[in-house]
Amino acid sequence: MKSLVRWSATLGLVGTALLGSFGLENLKALALPEQQVMEKLQPVPVFTVTDPQGAPLVATIPDGQNKAQAVAGVFISQKDAQAFVQRLQKEKPDLAKNVQVVPVSLAQIYKLRQENQNKPEGLNFAFIPVQQQLQAAQAIAGQAGQQGQSFQGTPLFVARGGRENGYLTVQENGKAVIPFFFEKEQLQVMVDRFKQQKPDLASTVKVEAVPLEGVIYTLQTSNNQELSNVMIVPTQEAISFLRSLPPAPGQNAPQGGQQRR
Repeated sequence: MKSLVRWSATLGLVGTALLGSFGLENLKALALPEQQVMEKLQPVPVFTVTDPQGAPLVATIPDGQNKAQAVAGVFISQKDAQAFVQRLQKEKPDLAKNVQVVPVSLAQIYKLRQENQNKPEGLNFAFIPVQQQLQAAQAIAGQAGQQGQSFQGTPLFVARGGRENGYLTVQENGKAVIPFFFEKEQLQVMVDRFKQQKPDLASTVKVEAVPLEGVIYTLQTSNNQELSNVMIVPTQEAISFLRSLPPAPGQNAPQGGQQRR
């Protein structure tokens, strides 16, 4: 399957989020129609390990019910995916010589998960977060009084503040956009600029960590146009990857076949 994504289209939005003027907005629910969910996820690259034909490398994992699940890892970081392949080269060189790190749109992973979720032998996907960001999310949870509770999932970072605890927004073509960042450091740049522009609200701003998996789930659960302004911002590493691509790239996505490890 070929990706239909013009990945570089997201770069303009990223620049706006980091350099634009800001506001605050309250939202009642995190939900969008299916097609809009795909559109939100489409510009975000993630990284899988596949064979030369694009079949994902999968592991067989017990599910606790005397059954086994086929699970493919989806790395947020390209470097983490490459490090996994390097470890595989040492531990299972015969298998490792036939695999490669492949960039895939987050929307494609979402679509494949939807297609496989009701199949008894369907392929599952597990997101693998960057450990530094997972630790940052855990620290935020601790500051919120959730000591002893580990953060579950792949963290996204978003800021809230103001008298009504609204989401921190940035203007994009006259529309208020709410950026959710994979990296806390990216969000902090935006928060610092907001505080400079609106010092009277600086003390009200708080950074929150929410799981990507939960965001995707709630985006798809109802038809509410109110959250059409959510934007998931790729990591700096992924942004550099996007900038390295030709204007209209086509990338291989995982196919139905599976190579097991």
